[in-house]
Amino acid sequence: MQLLKLSYNCLNYDFIGTSTDESSDDLCTVQIPTSWRSAFLDSSTLQLFFNLYHSIPPSLSPLVLSCLVQIASVRRSLFNNAERAKFLSHLVDGVKRILANPQCLPDPNNYHEFCRLLARLKSNYQLGELVKVENYPEVIRLIANFTVTSLQHWEFAPNSVHYLLSLWQRLAASVPYVKATEPHLLETYTPEVTKAYITSRLESVHVILRDGLEDPLDDAGLVQQQLDQLSTIGRCEYEKTCALLVQLFDQAAQTYQELLQSTNSSAADITVQEGRLTWLVYIIGAVIGGRVSFASTDEQDAMDGELVCRVLQLMNLTDSRLAQAGNERLELAMLSFFEQFRKIYIGDQVQKSSKLYRRLSEVLGLNDETMVLSVFIGKIITNLKYWGQCEPITSKTLQLLNDLSLGYPLCVCVCSEHFSFLGVNNQSNLSDMRCRTTFYTALGRLLMVDLGEDEDQFEQFMLPLTAAFETVAQMLSTNTFNEQERTLVGLVRDLRGIAFAFNAKTSFMMLFDWIYPAYMPILQRAIELWYHDPACTTPVLKLMAELVHNRSQRLQFDVSSPNGILLFRETSKMITTYGNRILTLGEVPKDQVYGVKLKGVSVCFAMLKAVLSGNYVNFGVFRLYGDDALDNALQTFIKLLLSIPHSDLLDYPKLSQSFYSLLEVLTQDHMNFIASLEPHVVMYILSSISEGLTALDTMVCTGCCSSLDHIVTYLFKQLSRSTKKRPTPMATDDRFLHIMQQHPEMIQQMLSTVLNIIIFEDCRNQWSMSRPLLGLILLNEKYFADLRNSIVNSQPPEKQQAMHLCFENLMEGIERNLLTKNRDRFTQNLSVFRREVNDSMKNSTYGVNSNDMMS
Repeated sequence: MQLLKLSYNCLNYDFIGTSTDESSDDLCTVQIPTSWRSAFLDSSTLQLFFNLYHSIPPSLSPLVLSCLVQIASVRRSLFNNAERAKFLSHLVDGVKRILANPQCLPDPNNYHEFCRLLARLKSNYQLGELVKVENYPEVIRLIANFTVTSLQHWEFAPNSVHYLLSLWQRLAASVPYVKATEPHLLETYTPEVTKAYITSRLESVHVILRDGLEDPLDDAGLVQQQLDQLSTIGRCEYEKTCALLVQLFDQAAQTYQELLQSTNSSAADITVQEGRLTWLVYIIGAVIGGRVSFASTDEQDAMDGELVCRVLQLMNLTDSRLAQAGNERLELAMLSFFEQFRKIYIGDQVQKSSKLYRRLSEVLGLNDETMVLSVFIGKIITNLKYWGQCEPITSKTLQLLNDLSLGYPLCVCVCSEHFSFLGVNNQSNLSDMRCRTTFYTALGRLLMVDLGEDEDQFEQFMLPLTAAFETVAQMLSTNTFNEQERTLVGLVRDLRGIAFAFNAKTSFMMLFDWIYPAYMPILQRAIELWYHDPACTTPVLKLMAELVHNRSQRLQFDVSSPNGILLFRETSKMITTYGNRILTLGEVPKDQVYGVKLKGVSVCFAMLKAVLSGNYVNFGVFRLYGDDALDNALQTFIKLLLSIPHSDLLDYPKLSQSFYSLLEVLTQDHMNFIASLEPHVVMYILSSISEGLTALDTMVCTGCCSSLDHIVTYLFKQLSRSTKKRPTPMATDDRFLHIMQQHPEMIQQMLSTVLNIIIFEDCRNQWSMSRPLLGLILLNEKYFADLRNSIVNSQPPEKQQAMHLCFENLMEGIERNLLTKNRDRFTQNLSVFRREVNDSMKNSTYGVNSNDMMS
């Protein structure tokens, strides 16, 4: 066992520092060092592990299979073509031997690892290579039988099925591209896999209900993952898939209709048929969505039409019963079907003469896309009317409406009497109102189609919101706090949806004039009253963040207009009010304080960033006339920032993205403010940038590179000024320089980090990394020279000269300035440098871990 663990750890080692996400098995390649080549060319190495699997007890054999998974994933470049073909042949022989003697596979761990091994066969080898293996016909037959048996036993190791479906998905997707003359035989076996999946899911419904087992349909993520894989498998030999689905659907639908009409039918029997139909509707949606994977024919479009007709007929039946009863899972499957249908058959990319529409016209009288859209809207209205209390259905229904509103002039009536999810006097949680934003975004887009400058139409549309705001204002003025918090949360969610949709200047100004100054005090009062309740404050803050977002230049006010300043004053006031109160929370238990704070702080950061980057307020003029709103907002930002530990800036994705994007704007346009901060604040900001450089989130990492570039450029300019004995314009500049000179290790550490990432890691944003690197080098030339010597000396003696030359070429033609032309040349040099360094280290037997010296 210890030897196998050691072997696995060796094979699983991250040889080139790419830190591959272990939760994903997609395209995982093991970067074996070239010096190990002989061990993998020796067929006895591979044979040893397969012999071990058959010889040792089942308790140990999963480790053997884990090693084989890694061995099967060895990088292509380790072999030439002949060697790779031979290696694959031995690998396939070993797989065949396991399939021919499956006595150990009933063990769940063995089964799981073997499924992973099968998946790696296709993710690391092309179908054109597999079909040339001598035993391919026999092996693909055995794999197909193994897959069919596995799918039929759906209750056994469900997480392992992902790998089997992944194998067949990749095989099916490769069919159009195979150039080998050898037969791939997938036209024989993919229909068997498709049939096994479909029939096993239908048969599972009765067993789950009878035995009270956990229903896979409740795991939406798992179902969607499997359907995505099946969509490609099912489109291979689509005629057989469609024929099977038509047969099974007709049987299930007929039985369902008979049960509904019979007075003696039991609720359990009806539930079973609804479960079977749920699976069929999901699968039909998936295979229609799989049309993008293959070049489709008119005949296949006609087959899609057969399936769509059946689902729409079923929908008419189930909708007619909603007043008495409905099935949530079946409705979610319908929405999944509609979404797939929308992506494939609605839009400019679809031929209006498609045979699908011909079939819909023949059976249902739906002659064109417009008539199908009316069915969509009818279903949306029906769902909102009958399923308003069901958040999953309401949310997905509104998302469908939102997607449709992006390009189609549709008409929907809005009334909380008809749509219960819009009601504000129910007993549901405040957070359950999130659907309203999506709904009003869609309505706002639909209103925008013909709105133009018609203020009367806008006022008419806003009448319900106007009345609700007046009610809240009256309650707040008399201090009668009954339901106004709930009413307000619904209102601000509605308004945020409208504000998001109004991305044209004319329509947005109508909204701005409606809300300011009449209703802005209500929002400010809400923050003062309920600052401790994120269910209320977060929607209010998000509405404000949307209002100050200069989306599509909608906030470009006229020169004589004070609206930009007025809007920022309100924003600044809200940030300051909320920030000061949240820092002194007293009414909330201590264990809840931090969570309450984080929910609002990230939105405040986003608000400040939107204002500072919106370019509709001249902050120079703002300060010139003594207005301290900006300074108040910035000081509140600093207080909030210092109350959060460094680690949390990266641990909470929404917080990290809003903070680092704000920091990017501050360093770009407000370095004088950064330079004026106290030393401990400057060090906090620099430390947060240093940690963000290694963040897994590329957006955060790129933002940190940009912020660091602005800071380094500012420092370089200040130092250049001081060496030319020119007086600095502000005393704060000297203080900032002094802080940097007191703590040179901070900049040096970031130089090490950036260089380390570029040389030793899979640098996903090389251009962004290159921009601050030149400034870091010019500010720390001696440290860079020491760093370069350390890297060179860590290489094998025969490679040191080549590495030294790489560094020489990096600085070739680079001058001591940060002008754009010089930066661009450095970026080009760095691209060549990284490629040459990687080539130099590829064949190195040691030195691959030389980044230790940079830690």
